[in-house]
Amino acid sequence: MEQLEDSATNITTSKGSVEIPLGLAIIAIIFVAIDLRPGIVSIGPVLPSIRNTFQLSHATGALLTSIPDVLMGLLALPTPWLARRYGRDRAMLGAIVLLFLSVGSRAFVQNTPELLLCTAGVGAGIAIAGTLIGGFIKAEFPTRVALAMGIYATALAVGSVAAAALTGPLAGDKPNGWRMATGVWALLGVGALILWSMVKIRAAKPTGATMTTNSSVPPPLGEWKAWTIAFFFGVNNLLFYALLAWIPTIYRELGYSAAKAGLILACFAIFSLLGNPVFGALSRSRDRRVWLAVSSVICCIGLVGLFTAPQFAPYLWVSLMAFGQAGGFTLGMTLPLDNTTTAQETDVWNAFTLTFGYLIASSGPILVGLLRDHTGSFRVPTLCLVAVGVLMLLLCAVLRPRAIQPGS
Repeated sequence: MEQLEDSATNITTSKGSVEIPLGLAIIAIIFVAIDLRPGIVSIGPVLPSIRNTFQLSHATGALLTSIPDVLMGLLALPTPWLARRYGRDRAMLGAIVLLFLSVGSRAFVQNTPELLLCTAGVGAGIAIAGTLIGGFIKAEFPTRVALAMGIYATALAVGSVAAAALTGPLAGDKPNGWRMATGVWALLGVGALILWSMVKIRAAKPTGATMTTNSSVPPPLGEWKAWTIAFFFGVNNLLFYALLAWIPTIYRELGYSAAKAGLILACFAIFSLLGNPVFGALSRSRDRRVWLAVSSVICCIGLVGLFTAPQFAPYLWVSLMAFGQAGGFTLGMTLPLDNTTTAQETDVWNAFTLTFGYLIASSGPILVGLLRDHTGSFRVPTLCLVAVGVLMLLLCAVLRPRAIQPGS
């Protein structure tokens, strides 16, 4: 298997491109990943203020989390074509710039359509950048994909922790404090832009052209394994975005202060950060079903606690949910890499997984909001999240990697 993966790397780097230094590759992954979550996570702590500013219902407010999810799904599939047409690094840089402009502009919107349009830009930037990372990791870390994906997922969590912990205090009690508190996260894009520009320079051919490829790999529409991976990724991220969007509101309605509800969300983000590298380091075999199941069980325990006794030990339940879900996310992002041989094939499988996975995930915040509006409490929505956690656990049994034959 390692020989196959090494040959995949040679396919990527033997076209006259300059080898990217290991340190630069890791730092670039970290800086891009840190930039990919605050545009979404920063909405949760200030969602009540945004709803008040624009007079939004719970369901409409959920669109601020679900729209990025939808676009992260819809735009993932054409992203490999963008990489072939314009070059991987140009596409990545364009995505980073789009994310920077969208997050910054959202702080100045004056009506709901403008708010939703900027939110769509956030999702588009994240979709393109997030899709291309998988192929980059496959090419640069062919024999340690889980560890590299753990680094990537950990950096995602770092951005989430920062946004969850700091957005509320930055907003304060001012009615429009949410504008600066959400817009400031655009600045993270500057570091990502600088680092990936360095990657682009080092990955360029001697003639100065950005590395591109004319090879085309078809989407794995006929591969049942690809569908199961996408479905697992979808339900795992449905839990993440539903909890991310509504944990502060759930605890506000239980009588907690805005500051304490924000701390509970920060706890969720912190244990997401811890779960990502732990499961990435522990899972060293291509067959990751045991660790997928362990992560799912941990998440289910937290979900059951949130449903049965949310006020008994809120930090414990949130920690378990986050730690387990994060482990499933890291390993779920690794599954397309485990089932492919080349960076180009990985990009296509990764795009397929993100497309259908994020379309599934996007329903989470909206359905929770709709059920909250319909039932008048978060009791029924939380029970539904428990059911999703059980489904995630059951899916682990069918995630054994496919056999990869030489020349496939």
